[in-house]
Formats: sequence, C-alpha cells, structure tokens
Amino acid sequence: MEGATWLIHKYVMHGFLWFLHKDHHDHSNKGSLERNDFFFVIFATPAIALLYAGAKHDFSYLFFIGLGITLYGMAYFFVHDIFIHQRAKILSNTQNPYLLAIRRAHKQHHKHLGKENGECFGFLWAHFKYFKKYTPEKR
Repeated sequence: MEGATWLIHKYVMHGFLWFLHKDHHDHSNKGSLERNDFFFVIFATPAIALLYAGAKHDFSYLFFIGLGITLYGMAYFFVHDIFIHQRAKILSNTQNPYLLAIRRAHKQHHKHLGKENGECFGFLWAHFKYFKKYTPEKR
C-alpha cells in the first residue's frame, strides 16, 4: 500500500486532482474540513465495493483487498489527521523516533505550497535521514 500511496500522492493528488489537495498545503479552506478530505470518499468507495463483492462471493480475495485498503485508510486517519496534523491532541509530546521521523518527513512535504518540487510523498515510511535525526547513535 505504501508504494501505491506514494504514486497516488505524487501523480494524482499533486497532479490532475491538485484542486482537491491544494488547500491541504496552503490552508485556503474555511472551516474545519478541507477539499482534501474528499479523498476519503474517493478511496472509501472502491474499498466498500471490494468488501461487498468479496463478501458476496464467499469472502474471495476481493474482500481482503478491500479490507487492506480500509485498514490502511484507518491508519492514515489516525497517523496523518490525528497524530501529524494534530486534529486531536494525541501523542503531541512523543519521543518515539519512528513517529518523530514520519512527522518531520511530512513537514518537509508541506514546506512546498505548490504542486511542483515536492518531496516525501510516502506516508508510513520516511527516508532514513529523518530517522537518523531522532535515533541516538550507538557507541
């Protein structure tokens, strides 16, 4: 899923659907929801369809693909919306190197307000340079 996320984020969200993702970078939205939040519907729709079709056919592989998309979406919500963007103040003072690294990588991604010249398009994986900053050196 991380590879698919990277590709979708770089080429779809920062590509032809930038008009939906833009307010997530420049904070041009009014209110607590962003146009970017519409991606929830875009990704949930095929997940629900796959869950339904797979369940209808004796829980075929389609169900488990839909389940994988759903679980990844839940992880995205908790890590991205709640932890990274602090829509709820949870783990805001963490010292966990992994969590700090993905938060830093995401901040690097957001330093670019436009759709070009972006970096760090992944979600649950960050480049090792971000981990290095928060991991004590072994002596």
